[in-house]
Amino acid sequence: MTTAGAQTPASRGYEGFGGTARELASQSSPWWPRAGRARPGAPNVVVVLVDDLGFSDLSPFGAEIDTPHTQALADTGYRLTNYHSTPLCSPSRAALMTGINPHRAGFATVAHVDPGYPGYRMEIPHDVPTLAESFRAGGYATFMVGKWHLTGEARLHDGADKSSWPLQRGFDRYYGSMDGFTSLFHPHRLISDNGPAPDADHADGRYLTDTLTDQALGMIKGLRAGDATRPFFLYFAHQAVHGPVQAKAADIEKYRGRYDEGWGRVRAERFRRQIRDGLFPEGTVPSGAKPGETLGVPSWDELSPERRALFARHMEVYAAAVDAVDQSLGRLVAHLRRIGELDNTIIVVTSDNGATGEGGVDGTRSYFSRFVHLAGLPADWCPDVPRDPSLIGGPRVHGHYPRGWAHVSNTPFRLYKGHAHAGGVHVPFVLSWPAGLPRREGDGGVRDQFAYVTDVAPTLLALAGVERPAERAGAPAQDIDGVSFGHLLADAGQAGAHRTQYVECMGQRAYFAGDYKIISSHVPGTPFTEDAWELYDIASDPAETTDLAAERPGRVAEMAASWREAAWLNTVFPLADTPDVLNTRPATELALSRPVTLYPGTPALERFRSSRLTSLRSFVVEASLDYRAGDEGVIVAHGDQGGGYVLFVEDGELRLTYNAYGSPVRAGDALPGPGPVTVTARFTALPEMRWDIDVAAGETRGFRIEAVPQLLGMAPFTGISVGHDHGGPVDWDLRERCGTFHYRRGLECVRYVPGPKAAYNPEIIAMAEEAGQRAIE
Repeated sequence: MTTAGAQTPASRGYEGFGGTARELASQSSPWWPRAGRARPGAPNVVVVLVDDLGFSDLSPFGAEIDTPHTQALADTGYRLTNYHSTPLCSPSRAALMTGINPHRAGFATVAHVDPGYPGYRMEIPHDVPTLAESFRAGGYATFMVGKWHLTGEARLHDGADKSSWPLQRGFDRYYGSMDGFTSLFHPHRLISDNGPAPDADHADGRYLTDTLTDQALGMIKGLRAGDATRPFFLYFAHQAVHGPVQAKAADIEKYRGRYDEGWGRVRAERFRRQIRDGLFPEGTVPSGAKPGETLGVPSWDELSPERRALFARHMEVYAAAVDAVDQSLGRLVAHLRRIGELDNTIIVVTSDNGATGEGGVDGTRSYFSRFVHLAGLPADWCPDVPRDPSLIGGPRVHGHYPRGWAHVSNTPFRLYKGHAHAGGVHVPFVLSWPAGLPRREGDGGVRDQFAYVTDVAPTLLALAGVERPAERAGAPAQDIDGVSFGHLLADAGQAGAHRTQYVECMGQRAYFAGDYKIISSHVPGTPFTEDAWELYDIASDPAETTDLAAERPGRVAEMAASWREAAWLNTVFPLADTPDVLNTRPATELALSRPVTLYPGTPALERFRSSRLTSLRSFVVEASLDYRAGDEGVIVAHGDQGGGYVLFVEDGELRLTYNAYGSPVRAGDALPGPGPVTVTARFTALPEMRWDIDVAAGETRGFRIEAVPQLLGMAPFTGISVGHDHGGPVDWDLRERCGTFHYRRGLECVRYVPGPKAAYNPEIIAMAEEAGQRAIE
């Protein structure tokens, strides 16, 4: 009850006050709002999401890789052998975080395009609560470490609207990389809560998997220091094992020689263990291993000894990176056990999609030159810049394993990440909750009913006893698409509740209906009308080896019609039938391509923000110096060991190192006498995607580096830093000599002036009048 006193005709500000308020405190009674608390005994919830991990890469699913901590969870918990993700990371993360289908969540593909259609918003809708927001509303503390990848790249910079960042979407704390991937030794950009993490947070020699684990444990310890009973939701989204694949030297050494026998033998052994452990019934046929069935993977026996040694090294590194993820899980489990909370913690371990074949048939030691999706690359483009094999896996090499090992990772399935076949979407899933879901005697914990990534959120909320908010941002919450599979964990004999599911990603399409699945593999640049549907009985043929479409055309037609109906209900259309669709960007991004002046002390410019100044165009870098004898240091750096350039002063010389995807080119010349001087580096775009670089100090002609390969795609990966070389070094030798090499004294500022786009730049900017709402025809 609230009153302002008998003589006061009106009052305000007391609405909702549950006590009594009169003019004197002695005549009033206080009241405090009740803090939202979780139900007594509510479990902690931990979701460990590994990036690009194949179905068979953990020991509970057949791997020879040492993952004892995941195995321990599986031994006391549950393995889902028929769990599916989307074919790519952002769509899977959006579906996991919301429980709604990825296109409805705004993520038809990865968060690096913005063509202007509802399924491609690259932002979770304002009326869709995230899993974190649901748990927070239910009284939980909410923490996240690792990869976010649910914000459009134009909104990743420090001046952007942050409404789609983790803290604004339900997390109390966040630490990690919001981009699609990063280096595990020199992360290109780490965010702590709502801003850049200090460089000192991840010093040279640190390994990101360990840093993320330290951060997660620190969040839990901080919570328990302040509140002994409040449950927490931890979303641990590993940056590993996405490329570039890197691992600690000791872990790599552990696997030395383990893969010399080749991918055919390793895959056969994994499949044998899968049958032994009851993941698939006897008689299951694995997918084929011929080049025509694997996108070109050769037989191991056909490889030269040199290629076998190189390819085995790549897999040693990959295994070591998976091992490190399991070590991280072990540290987390050990702490929960130490504080007495392990039994009442739901822990999930899974992957966002299947293992990737993006390393190519030969693998790569230059990830960013392999990871370029542009038409018209020059004939002499090198997707695997030669490097000393002993460096693979360490901080100097941005590498990825050959496609043959991805075929092993996805045992026994076909194809890879990005595909609608099982290799792209059929992934491992482990759930453990000893206190709430103890295994019955004789129950092996294997569940083969169909489940989909949208089912994770409703399952975890149901198990924890937390309700999904009915509203968000003043609007009714959109309906959820997923269904809980908690009943399957309690009773293996029950039927799964998720019976149908559409799939679409970059034109790859599929539809699940009961025991059947249709797939249409689209080749970019070809008409969708030419795509045929394949049909598989995935109950008896989970590896999709026998196409039944010709035998059962009626079923194919019925399921294809169901796919189309689901597509319209989930904002899947329009399909990208021309390259222009995904090359189109909104006019609002034009501001990112205007000249910008950067001062020493400015945090490193974010990757995409930096690329708007340099990518597929000419540009000029202008640095204002008040040079005095003895001044030295980095003027500007852009990139890292994966590719970039650094302009610096050393020993009285103005020098430039251009790192062409791991192959450095160096040049320099003496600086003029002391005094104010403008240093310019002029990058001129040439045909065949090359640059000429002309460097001058004042009126002095300076020096030139001619016709270097342009840095394309995601390179330079580390953004522009002024006055030091942030993150991974562009020039390794310079880092060893001088560290991050902060400029001494007279660096005033650096200005970037973007020039004309090259003729081969495919980007299309949609002007405002073209970007309005269009009717659905």
